[in-house]
Amino acid sequence: MAEPIDKTILKNFVPANALKSENFEELASKTFVENVAAGEIIFKAGDSDKKAVYIVEGQVEISAAENIPNDNETVPGAYSVEAGTEKAKHAIANRQPRKQTAKAVVGCKIIRIDSDLLDILLTWDQLSGIEVSDIHADDTSNQNDNNNEESDWMTSILQSKAFLQVPPANIQTMFMRMQELPVKAGTEIIKQGDDGDYYYIIKQGKCKVTRNSRTGAALTLATITVGDAFGEEALLSDAKRNANVIMETSGSLMRLSKDDFNALLKEPMLSWLTEEEAEAMVNDGAATWIDVRLESEHKDSGIKGSINIPLITLRIKAASLDPKKKYIVYCDSGRRSSAAAFLLSERGIDAYCLKGGIVERTGN
Repeated sequence: MAEPIDKTILKNFVPANALKSENFEELASKTFVENVAAGEIIFKAGDSDKKAVYIVEGQVEISAAENIPNDNETVPGAYSVEAGTEKAKHAIANRQPRKQTAKAVVGCKIIRIDSDLLDILLTWDQLSGIEVSDIHADDTSNQNDNNNEESDWMTSILQSKAFLQVPPANIQTMFMRMQELPVKAGTEIIKQGDDGDYYYIIKQGKCKVTRNSRTGAALTLATITVGDAFGEEALLSDAKRNANVIMETSGSLMRLSKDDFNALLKEPMLSWLTEEEAEAMVNDGAATWIDVRLESEHKDSGIKGSINIPLITLRIKAASLDPKKKYIVYCDSGRRSSAAAFLLSERGIDAYCLKGGIVERTGN
């Protein structure tokens, strides 16, 4: 079983040691110590693994391979790096594709950090610093309380797995274009049946999500709080609002217009697959179909082997899905499935959309 990294040890490595606490914790939770036997190859010249490798214990020999192109770069000859030294504070031989081979001289402990994740966390760290800390640098203690509230909702967004797919520049622009909306308890923010106009994130307070039954009674679906988002389904599917959202407490919301939502968030967070690509993933056991249409539609024309979770119930049932698996969502046209994939991505689930929907599908 993989051993979690000791955070005091992770603090020794560059540039992880520059991360602010929230993002450092995020990185630490995804970093594990790997035991490497003496003589074992850690990586080979020519590899493209997108991992930053650090030595926790032991000594590693670095050597260049003559048959690997170096793009006219000067590649050092053989040398070794020992844990605890100045050189070991940095990722070893970190060019991609690998220009050198790394081999354990003695039994070692190493960590492999996802380079893309580290880069994104560093970028978000600096963006959130500009948006929160620097703007309020001269505030009084009372204003600092407000700054803490602002940090809470921003941190929730920045730590969301879904936003790993969004370019940092888009996130910065989103923060700049959002409007703050103070609201009182009992205020109806979204009404079932209305057109979609805004995407909302709760900055302060709690909201209740309800849906009108056929008898007219309001059924409570969920309670959402700071950092939670709502309103995306109607924007993604060009459909009417499918639920009511009412403030349970007084608070404030941040809202983003439909046009800004589509430009900044919709495309980066949606991954579309052709029928051939989707079939290949499912046949290889790499993904599972999810039909987000109604149960009656699924019974009539559902893809064999798919599971049925209607879009209206997805917020509730998403927790039952395995976050380690990949899912391909589909509907008739792609509208409902795009909303579903976005919702799943917000919850850290790897989701794809079937391009064109089931109507354009030629298989069974």
